[in-house]
Amino acid sequence: MSHHHHHHHNQSGKNLKIAFFLNLGFTVLEFFGGFYVNSIAIISDAVHDLGDSLSLGTAWYLDKKSKKQADNKYSFGYKRFSLLGALINSIVLIAGSIYVISEAVGRLFDPQPSDAQGMIVFAIIGVLVNGYAAWKLSGGNSLNEKTVSWHLVEDVLGWVAVLIVAIVLNFTDNEYLDPALSILITLYILYNVILRLKETLFIFLQGVPDDIDPQRIEDDILKVQNIESLHHMHIWSLEGESHVFTAHLKLKNINSFTDLLHLKKQVKHILKDYHFDHYTIETEMDTESCDLLQKENEHEHHHHE
Repeated sequence: MSHHHHHHHNQSGKNLKIAFFLNLGFTVLEFFGGFYVNSIAIISDAVHDLGDSLSLGTAWYLDKKSKKQADNKYSFGYKRFSLLGALINSIVLIAGSIYVISEAVGRLFDPQPSDAQGMIVFAIIGVLVNGYAAWKLSGGNSLNEKTVSWHLVEDVLGWVAVLIVAIVLNFTDNEYLDPALSILITLYILYNVILRLKETLFIFLQGVPDDIDPQRIEDDILKVQNIESLHHMHIWSLEGESHVFTAHLKLKNINSFTDLLHLKKQVKHILKDYHFDHYTIETEMDTESCDLLQKENEHEHHHHE
């Protein structure tokens, strides 16, 4: 099991690396091509791809970084670093999209002809290169890989659209098609980026992961014999996949250490069904009083006065 897990993780870094170099080489080619055939759709795609190359680069770097084990500096390990990658990517994409829209709007007011045949050649290369990279990353599990494969999927869509426009331009010379198209694609992309960004920020702000129902966990734990109540239950996620759980359990009728061990085993069994990377359970006997809770109660008491 552990071996399989390890292998999968190395794979993600390798995929990101391949996609990064493919994209970077292609971006350079595109800039020249875009100016050569005078197509705003291609130039804007080049800028877009440049953004993608940057984010693939950061994703690859952060992916490597996030595999590092916990140390004294980052006691939870480096998994959260991949969130930073997702955040940077989103910002780069938003900036790129704004640029594309402003350029395209400019062209709508001041149309220019483009070389349709040249566009067709570039669009075909574009679909193939980005399609291959997107396919390589589509199986990724981390938010980082998902964000990046989105970039590539949208690039493929962009190129398919450029291809269609180029074919149409071969037969008619409507100069509004090229810019109108880049605006449409960009709006669609922005919509997805904003959804992603929300997801990333939610994890940053330690929201309870979507796949976990705190109420259900609480109910399950309270069903265990000898647990009177539970407080300070916290659930959050490191990067969207590995979650963290902590709680304080108030116990009753515990007469021996064996009782306690049995109870802990049952609680851990409940937690096994969830993706918790870390869990911490604090147990308090009925004779003990939780200092934290006492503080909270005093605090409440002050509030009521």
